[in-house]
Amino acid sequence: MKQEEVRYPKPVIDKLGVKPGQRVSVLGLPSDAPFRAQVAERAAKLSWGRLLKDNDLVFVAITSVAELSQLPRLREAIVPDGAIWPLWPKGRKELREDDVRAAALASGLVDVKVVAFSEILSALKLMIPVAHRPQKRSKQ
Repeated sequence: MKQEEVRYPKPVIDKLGVKPGQRVSVLGLPSDAPFRAQVAERAAKLSWGRLLKDNDLVFVAITSVAELSQLPRLREAIVPDGAIWPLWPKGRKELREDDVRAAALASGLVDVKVVAFSEILSALKLMIPVAHRPQKRSKQ
């Protein structure tokens, strides 16, 4: 790791891949979360508390294994190369990263990245596998 990367770590918003112009839905996070201002600066369309259609990114707070049952619905709300970021409390035996992964696989999603969202929340990036995305038509 470069010395500069240690001194100036990449902001969480960048680790989460939030880019200018994206459509983003955030579900279950407090409206006063500092993350809200950061996303609002970048997203072309931001919905806080309500699920948009055709999202590039969906962030969803999860507090129990039962809440993972919403992953299929969230999968339907993302663009083919979009992502769902479940956020769950760190260090809880009743809700672990393995639980999130298992629910993702059952929903036709794969995990591609894990990020420490905050001191108390972990995040796992879930995506539709490339082989299961609709094929883009070639321009002729």
